[in-house]
Amino acid sequence: MVSGESHYYLGRRYRLRVTPADAAAGVVLRNRTTLELHVRPDLDAEGRERILQRWYRERLRELVSPLVSKWEGILGVQAAEWGIRRMKTRWGGCNPTARRIWVNLELAKKPPDCLEYLIAHELTHLIEPHHDSRFTALLDRHLPNWRLHRQELNATPLGHAEWKY
Repeated sequence: MVSGESHYYLGRRYRLRVTPADAAAGVVLRNRTTLELHVRPDLDAEGRERILQRWYRERLRELVSPLVSKWEGILGVQAAEWGIRRMKTRWGGCNPTARRIWVNLELAKKPPDCLEYLIAHELTHLIEPHHDSRFTALLDRHLPNWRLHRQELNATPLGHAEWKY
């Protein structure tokens, strides 16, 4: 959580610039290459991380809502609820009985097509709970390029790393 690190948003890599500020903390996409983190000068790395995670959650919430509505209409299903959570091993989840889907917070870092695929995938579980031939046939019919999106989802780097020149 220091200036110069790489962070991702919607599949693009941004260079982090930590900017001391006495005003409210926040995150600003300054241009196509810079993600500014405005924080109090004395805020530690954990606090900076919380601010950035809150920003990711807010952006992801804005993106997920219209996608859920879109895919509910396409698939003819209705989720009772959806939410965002940090998950270590999965991109999303669905409880068909409760009609609830979960989206991994890390998806804010992935390209938009990956997020759309994940939403379609999880909502398809409201029709077919298992990854069987019926499930794949539904995805094939409604999102023909889903395999490419899944491949991209699993190939794009996550998190942050030292910026390489």
